[in-house]
Amino acid sequence: MAHPSISELAGKPAPRSLLVDVPQLVGAYHSVTPDPDNKAQRVAFGTSGHRGSSLDGAFNQAHILAMTQAIVIYRQKHGIDGPLFLGKDTHALSGPALETALEVLAANGVETRIDAGPNDAAGYTPTPAISHAILKHNRGRSEHRTDGIVITPSHNPPRDGGFKYNPPHGGPADSDVTSEVEKTANELMKGGNRDVRRIPFARARVATCVKRHDFISPYVTDLGGVVDMDAIRASGLKIGVDPMGGAAVAYWAPIAERYGLDLTVVNDVVDPTFGFMCVDGDGKIRMDCSSPYAMAGLIGLKDRFSIAFGNDADADRHGIVTPSVGLLPANHYLAVAIDYLFRHRPDWPAQAAVGKTMVSSSMIDRVAARLGRRLAEVPVGFKYFVGGLLDGSYGFGGEESAGASLLRRDGSVWTTDKDGPVLNLLAAEITARLGKDPGAAYRDLTAALGDPVYDRIDAPATPAQKDALKKLSPGDVTASTLAGEPIVAKLTTSPEGNAPLFGLKVVTENGWFAARPSGTED
Repeated sequence: MAHPSISELAGKPAPRSLLVDVPQLVGAYHSVTPDPDNKAQRVAFGTSGHRGSSLDGAFNQAHILAMTQAIVIYRQKHGIDGPLFLGKDTHALSGPALETALEVLAANGVETRIDAGPNDAAGYTPTPAISHAILKHNRGRSEHRTDGIVITPSHNPPRDGGFKYNPPHGGPADSDVTSEVEKTANELMKGGNRDVRRIPFARARVATCVKRHDFISPYVTDLGGVVDMDAIRASGLKIGVDPMGGAAVAYWAPIAERYGLDLTVVNDVVDPTFGFMCVDGDGKIRMDCSSPYAMAGLIGLKDRFSIAFGNDADADRHGIVTPSVGLLPANHYLAVAIDYLFRHRPDWPAQAAVGKTMVSSSMIDRVAARLGRRLAEVPVGFKYFVGGLLDGSYGFGGEESAGASLLRRDGSVWTTDKDGPVLNLLAAEITARLGKDPGAAYRDLTAALGDPVYDRIDAPATPAQKDALKKLSPGDVTASTLAGEPIVAKLTTSPEGNAPLFGLKVVTENGWFAARPSGTED
């Protein structure tokens, strides 16, 4: 039975009527001036950067000018004077936003490194490649540290743009950083951006402080340090990949070539309307590689490959398609990955914890307990995993929305941001080493640990409703039981670090529910 909110278009190829008007979108980016007194049009960093659409006055040139200058000011204040890595994904607004950011960075003399794309144009750069580049540059270095900006709204619809800052630790900026940048940016916008330094793009792109950078080769070369690529090659697995029109599109051929993999890219189209996608459950085009509706095209190819996978537009999320079950639910794959990794990474620290968000499946709790590993349960947002991945105290950090990263095989840091390609390749390693795909491996887990049920329901919310959800307190729940079981906890902060959930989680011995507003969409 279909969920009542599921669109009739869900899982079907996107009709032309759904495709965004790219010229209109880009035109609005340049022509619409946001109102700094309108909360919906101010700079606001959610769980992963500022997001919005130029059509709504929420992602326009004024925002990028202000945010970039605010980051320049933040860097100066905190002594960050190394190069800044700047990347974009394949959303229509990402190209114009990169040009605007470069105009500000060059005017301020910030050494900026952008992808060495074809025809002297900036190519596409996955979020994990930016994190990898930052950490590689900063390793063993206490001076002239680098940081990065990734221009992406992740899996959000084609009409959206996004802008996020990764400080020298390589991961998403924490709230203390984003609140400082956000405050400065809104002050700049309030002043009409008069205090923003800027030069024309024609000058910025040839400025001496702007340098082309090869993000692909170092990332591809290092992959063998985090995933057992030899095992994948030796197994002869037939691998299918759908970059879903995203920033990883140019990465898979070099990966296949370097490691000798039998890998087929089933779709190499880059189209800012994402018109090749299947429609998501709510009737929108969304590059959500954990959605069975958005991934319908790749799921249909499952019997052609030993393992198949996709990524979202900035390649920080993974979607795994197996012959045994089709698209593996994100929570199921996280549980399998954790169970496998902590058994097959002998050089990982003996005390390395399992990192999960408060709204991930309780199967992960059961897996961690069986492994004898500490469970680090944090609020929603990958920024909460950064410190643990950086110092090796977390072996793995994963979100229910199909974003995760892990340590290198030697137990040192790999990336401190979500890494879709690595989680994809890990699925191939698991299949190669276990002789069964992750879907079959999850069935083994349920036979041993039980078979929890998990569902997530997304519903539209107004700003007022989102504010109300953020302010929920334990006192708002007067019931003493949930589904016939006594309620044992009402949580508004995380067990790990006591950080705010910005929502409420109600727990019984065998179940839970949580209610919280999205930090990235309405």
